[in-house]
Amino acid sequence: MSDVIFPGSFLVFFILAVVYAIKIVVDARTRNRLIVSNPSPDTAMQALLAQEARDARSRRRAALRWGVLLVCLAAGFGIIQLVGWQDVTPGAIAVLLAATGLGNLVFYAVDRPGDGRE
Repeated sequence: MSDVIFPGSFLVFFILAVVYAIKIVVDARTRNRLIVSNPSPDTAMQALLAQEARDARSRRRAALRWGVLLVCLAAGFGIIQLVGWQDVTPGAIAVLLAATGLGNLVFYAVDRPGDGRE
């Protein structure tokens, strides 16, 4: 079993590294274009601060989403433990999928788009 886990986990980490490298390159090119266009210092500072604010808001939303999702999955595992299921059954998988869906719906209700916070 460990022969399968290592290549799979290596592939996941490799893909994440490539995605992060692409993000770094795109951010650097965007900042370079901003510098080359020679804006006024106030305009450049406003653009950089706006980008940082969007990034911070995105990180907070991602943390909220994963927090809600993990709490719902923990509740799903708790339900499986209470019922006493010891094996992987379709019912156990259904409970976990329902908990995941419920977590996404709760996140959507908490962070509803178009509610005036943007």
